[in-house]
Amino acid sequence: MADLRADLKKTVYYFKRNGLVHTVNAARERLMQHKGEPYHYESPDAEEVLRQQRHAGQMSRKFSIVVPLFNTPKQYLEEMITSVIKQTYPHWELILADASDNEQIRQAVEDGDVIPDERIRYIRLSENRGIAENTNAALSYVTGEYVGLLDHDDILTADALYENAVRIEAAVTEGRKPLLLFSDEDKCNGEGTLFYEPHRKENFNLDLLLSNNYICHFMVLDAELLKRLGFRSAYDGAQDYDLVLRVADLVKEDERLAIHIPRVLYHWRCHETSTAQNPRSKDYAYEAGKRAVQDFADRNGIRAEAVHTRHLGFYNLRYGTPYELLAARRDVGAVGGCLVHRRKRVGGRMNADGTFLYDGLPVGFSGSFHRAVLLQDAEYTDIRAMIIRGELREVFARISGISPALLPKEAFRVSDYIPTDADHGKLGRALCEAIRAEGYRIVWKADWKEEI
Repeated sequence: MADLRADLKKTVYYFKRNGLVHTVNAARERLMQHKGEPYHYESPDAEEVLRQQRHAGQMSRKFSIVVPLFNTPKQYLEEMITSVIKQTYPHWELILADASDNEQIRQAVEDGDVIPDERIRYIRLSENRGIAENTNAALSYVTGEYVGLLDHDDILTADALYENAVRIEAAVTEGRKPLLLFSDEDKCNGEGTLFYEPHRKENFNLDLLLSNNYICHFMVLDAELLKRLGFRSAYDGAQDYDLVLRVADLVKEDERLAIHIPRVLYHWRCHETSTAQNPRSKDYAYEAGKRAVQDFADRNGIRAEAVHTRHLGFYNLRYGTPYELLAARRDVGAVGGCLVHRRKRVGGRMNADGTFLYDGLPVGFSGSFHRAVLLQDAEYTDIRAMIIRGELREVFARISGISPALLPKEAFRVSDYIPTDADHGKLGRALCEAIRAEGYRIVWKADWKEEI
């Protein structure tokens, strides 16, 4: 299997960091995931390509694809460029900013081997100043209205720009201009022939983003905003994460400005030196990511400490108890927890239909992309493990029918004030909708577990 060696490396490193019990649980869970439903990436067929090309002719918004290069293997370079040239949407430019410490890429360009399209611009940087500054240098050449970020050894799907263009046009028609767009992604082997581990993402979720850069690839940003923010070299290795957290400062007040495209539009190549395959290839990046999360917390007045979790590249803003989280976050109206029965999750974050996202998952397991153990925003949570702030007691009184005089003015546990025979699902959904209608977030705190 293409990713077997990567799994072995990750397991060994995980054991060194976390010990035997957690490693056994992680290995069991990984094995179960491999036995799950097989994944096959399906590219747009010929008929769909023609449809997209015809429709693309009715749109004119220009994209700039920015790619910092550094000693990029020629095969990867050619495949990356080819993936851009094959876009069904024609209005783009590809900016290649080369900071290599040899002349191989420049020579290939001069020989005409790798740039067969006039929309491609090659810039030879005078020195390698790190990924952030190299990308900033490339941004000075951008002429498009939106910028897409592409790594030098990865691949775009043929419909990547088209799918972004369609969403942007629809949003503008509705009276808003998106600042951020991001899509689902998968991984591919070094040869770019086998695709696996699709990452089906959530819509913009602030607290999940503070736990992990799940937005990642393919990320497209308003060019004016990106040029204004720029990349910060102090966060090299996690420069994209730092950037998207600064974009989140703007998006968090109106999440419609961030658009999730629920389609795989990006293939993340796994090879020996990539972060996708080698968990120790960029240890410094994980430290930079933690600092980026802490920086977000500090500038937003959030009194919490960013710490590493057991999983590389995943973080936790450590608040302590749910009450302390409410005290630290004025934007949070309620905190939900996880209900556990016989060491399995049976309640917690909830869908609108009353089903639970991580139902039946053993407590020692972390779920797909570790989401079951991460702090995250929720539309609904189980009120049997929920604490709401005292300012919302009138809202709770209206939903539950309990007199406000019987409710405390400080934060309180919902379960202390509802009958045991109440319809918890129906009451919980109504309460969560009312809390969000008041402009508050609901945060699901995965490490708060209660036995039932």
